[in-house]
Amino acid sequence: MLTDSERALARAVLIHGPIARSALTNRLGLSPASLTRLAKPFLDRGYLVELDDLADGTVGRPVRPLDVAPGLGVFAGVKITGDAVHAVVTDVRAGLVAQRTVPLATHEPEGVAAVIAGALRAMTDDSLVGVGAALGGAVADGTVRYAPFLGWEGVDFASILEREVGVPVTLENDLVALTEAERWFGLGRGIPGFVVLTIGVGVGYGLVVHGEVVHSAEAGLGLGGHIPLSDTGPLCQEGHRGCSQAMLTSGSIAAQVSAALQRTVTYDEVLALAIAGEPAAAAVVDAAADALGRFIALAANLTFQSAAVLAGDGIGLFPIVEDRIRAAISAGRDPRAQPVQLFVDDSGFTAWARGAAAVAIQAAVDSLQFD
Repeated sequence: MLTDSERALARAVLIHGPIARSALTNRLGLSPASLTRLAKPFLDRGYLVELDDLADGTVGRPVRPLDVAPGLGVFAGVKITGDAVHAVVTDVRAGLVAQRTVPLATHEPEGVAAVIAGALRAMTDDSLVGVGAALGGAVADGTVRYAPFLGWEGVDFASILEREVGVPVTLENDLVALTEAERWFGLGRGIPGFVVLTIGVGVGYGLVVHGEVVHSAEAGLGLGGHIPLSDTGPLCQEGHRGCSQAMLTSGSIAAQVSAALQRTVTYDEVLALAIAGEPAAAAVVDAAADALGRFIALAANLTFQSAAVLAGDGIGLFPIVEDRIRAAISAGRDPRAQPVQLFVDDSGFTAWARGAAAVAIQAAVDSLQFD
């Protein structure tokens, strides 16, 4: 297995490459000689390559940046919901190669694994290196401790899926996986600390501090779902008035407007109605914007992180009421505090699936061996 220094080198080149050796020595705190020694086995075994000479604007010899080798194989990521499997195939940097959504007709673990395997076979060939699977619930050591929307408890799903796909499987909570993807390959790359906030079917958050994702056994409890955000908002299913679940989930937003219009409308229809100026839809969307701004401000205030990545299948709300969201953030922050930097990942379910692929990539890097 890799040493800590070798692992740090592999991660740095994967995340930041192509990268000059001088930048690597600064980033990793290594001498040029130590970097040469560490890089040699990666170069010898074809994991890393040296690119052509590149003038970096300084006096001296041109630099030869290091990068990951092309053709290291592809990875797959799967986001499992209660009614569908959202699958992607990516390159080694979680760049999207293909994607596919397949409905679930069963919640039996073996049946779900078979659906995933079929989706991946339709998109990949024998170059698949690893698979990541992410779901809402508590996960540990490849086992789903509980996932209420699937009715699972104590299911060793990683092993079940590995038998179907024939490559290593990494299982992770979906919020943790998404946060890892944003840290390594996404909008949070290079930012030492930030929060990830998601809205859609549910509400969730992740946290990066000092360049590392904060992991917790409570990640699957949905603790971000019932933070009070409005004194006058609707009730959630647990009876909380104006909590984040009541104010920001797509189901609650659609239900409020459906009740006001006396007809059933979907979340996407609510957004379209709000854009068109329909009063009931606009009022609900404005209230959601205020609540989301408060949620972002609370997250920044309580974590001391002044950057936030917004994502989730309900993020279509953001561009409609961006100014209102930003105003609510400012109202919830001390004027002397740093302005919150907002980064919006609008790829919907694709973001969740790329998150699953990212943890598979991380696992593959950590499991490299030099014979």
